[in-house]
Amino acid sequence: MTDVLKIERLTRRPQFLAAAKGRSEARGGVVIQALERGDDSPVVRVGFTATRKIGGAVVRNRAKRRLRQAARAILPDNAKPGFDYVLIARMGTAERPWDRLLDDVKSALTRLATARPAPDRPVPPRDARQDSR
Repeated sequence: MTDVLKIERLTRRPQFLAAAKGRSEARGGVVIQALERGDDSPVVRVGFTATRKIGGAVVRNRAKRRLRQAARAILPDNAKPGFDYVLIARMGTAERPWDRLLDDVKSALTRLATARPAPDRPVPPRDARQDSR
């Protein structure tokens, strides 16, 4: 018997802010932020957001509806358990052709799943930096 991936919603602002500190991938119709929770949970949590920059309430709601449908179609096969994902609508999300939006979501999730974490780079002290004045 195959395990069905359990998907829950992100609903609280601190959950969205935590995911913003993780990795992100941008595509034409969507930006996806991903954060590994580190709790060994088999659950994937997902949230959706659209800023006023992309349009009025009708456009934002349409974009989020399309992202929810894309997530239902793509996440079960491409999401990693124990991760939080935030799908952020971009300017053309509401009008983007459906197959291209699905490709955007799938390729961003694939990239997030296969990419290694970036190494931490130390920030040099302020006095060691070059002044551009």
